[in-house]
Amino acid sequence: MSLRIDLQIISDWIPDGARVLDLGCGNGTLLKHLQQRGISGYGLEIDNGNFAECIASGVNVIQADLDEGLPLFADQSFDFVILSQTLQAMARPDFLLDEIMRVGKQGIIGFPNFGHWLCRWQLSINGKMPVSKSLPNAWYDTPNIHLCTIADFEKMCADKHLEIINRSIVNHAHKDTLGIRLLPNLFGQIAVYHIQKQNS
Repeated sequence: MSLRIDLQIISDWIPDGARVLDLGCGNGTLLKHLQQRGISGYGLEIDNGNFAECIASGVNVIQADLDEGLPLFADQSFDFVILSQTLQAMARPDFLLDEIMRVGKQGIIGFPNFGHWLCRWQLSINGKMPVSKSLPNAWYDTPNIHLCTIADFEKMCADKHLEIINRSIVNHAHKDTLGIRLLPNLFGQIAVYHIQKQNS
């Protein structure tokens, strides 16, 4: 099964035998791939169509609203909690991050970078909210309600005493470039972070 590159990055960070929770799992593509490697877990998804696709493909899924937190799950009940391309659509991303780190031993978070130069250029030159390949919706129909940059996310991790174990920052084609390596917040379009609580 072929995965989107950001999902492949996530898959590569998860060892065989791990127990995972995939928040906003969509149609279950990542979980199905992980199951084939002997990785067990659940997906949480609110969309009826995606929920039905998960069921049809044999993915364990629960229909739930992530903005209500993760009350179904006990502390540290998963090795990894994944949130891919959903953080910016949450009413309280800070609260959900706390829940991720409560329920999971480690978290993997992916999101579009609103600090990318094209977003900055469209807003400063055109005076309009950015639209791009990685952010295709207009301001009035976008699911993105909390605009986040790489710098914002890293500050939130620092404020919450979270250690960044790995990060991968790529462009809209999911490729790394010299510009991204030198100035990730300016040239990176999609960011994926592997995090855990700092040791006391």
